[in-house]
Amino acid sequence: MEEAVILSPPSTEKLVVTYLALGDSYTIGESVAQNESFPYQFVTKLKLQGLNAANPKIIAKTGWTTDELQVAIKAENLNQTFDIVTLLIGVNNQYRGYSKITYRKEFKELLQTALGYASGNKKRVFVISIPDWGVTPFGLSSGKSAKAIADEIDAFNAINKEETLAMEISYTDITPDSRKAATDGSLIAKDGLHPSGKMYLQWASAIDLRTLDTP
Repeated sequence: MEEAVILSPPSTEKLVVTYLALGDSYTIGESVAQNESFPYQFVTKLKLQGLNAANPKIIAKTGWTTDELQVAIKAENLNQTFDIVTLLIGVNNQYRGYSKITYRKEFKELLQTALGYASGNKKRVFVISIPDWGVTPFGLSSGKSAKAIADEIDAFNAINKEETLAMEISYTDITPDSRKAATDGSLIAKDGLHPSGKMYLQWASAIDLRTLDTP
């Protein structure tokens, strides 16, 4: 007599979607509550899309340049991969007057790092452009013209966009919307420099998830 085989019912539990956010103050969410930061609002968007997204793993700090982000990533010594990785870096390279040639080199390296953490799946990496801080109260009182700052931001964004698209990775250009802060103070945090939760929500909403390839 054959032994009966008892089948377990299929699991209704959704797989947890993991997310790594790499960047600087615009990723850590300087001057806003954690739940208003870009990565956490992006997680909310993922959940609204029906994904069981975990809280983000964030490697970011106010003031970081591309090389400082590289050092921090190595120090974290992560031994896991993620379902989604975002990268937003470069404003401090521009602010400090760093070389665009060096930025290109280090951005390309960071893009490869992000891809590695996404298990080499290009459909799981999302790059966000650098916002324009020149329209903020801080920028307007910096002694540098808003046009000069905008031109420099555009030059750095031209680099990160070119390298991102060359690798066939998703690129989200939030810079035009960031410039609306010139006439809409609600888009600026209380420190007069960084984005408000309202602006971060716009960024999270702008990311196109239609090509996202998750488990």
